[in-house]
Amino acid sequence: MMDFLAPHASKVLSLLRIVAGLMFVQHGTQKIFSFPQAASGPFELMSQMGVGGVLELVGGVLIVLGLFTRPVAFVLSGMMAVAYFQFHAASSLYPLVNGGELAVLYCFVFLYLSFAGPGAWALDSLTPNRRRRRF
Repeated sequence: MMDFLAPHASKVLSLLRIVAGLMFVQHGTQKIFSFPQAASGPFELMSQMGVGGVLELVGGVLIVLGLFTRPVAFVLSGMMAVAYFQFHAASSLYPLVNGGELAVLYCFVFLYLSFAGPGAWALDSLTPNRRRRRF
């Protein structure tokens, strides 16, 4: 079974990155454009929710494209950790109870992408002389 699955690991990693990025973009479009569902309030760029919306939209698009994947995923992972502890953990430490499952899941998916890279289908792989950076 592993002999069959192993050659496809990089492609499935790309699928994980693309789907996670597409789902994440929706949070940004909701905050900025009130689409696909109205946001809780008006968009204010110079607020924590405004900055979060921009990071979700721009970062999500970069994740989908596989461009600057590792640093963007690292920043988004940290953003989701902050979101969990600031907005969810105060009511309960358990994500199921405090509604923070998505924040925790995004945090760890993005953390994984920051270490694993973008996978086979990514714009990052099209730049021939790009050095891999470690942080």
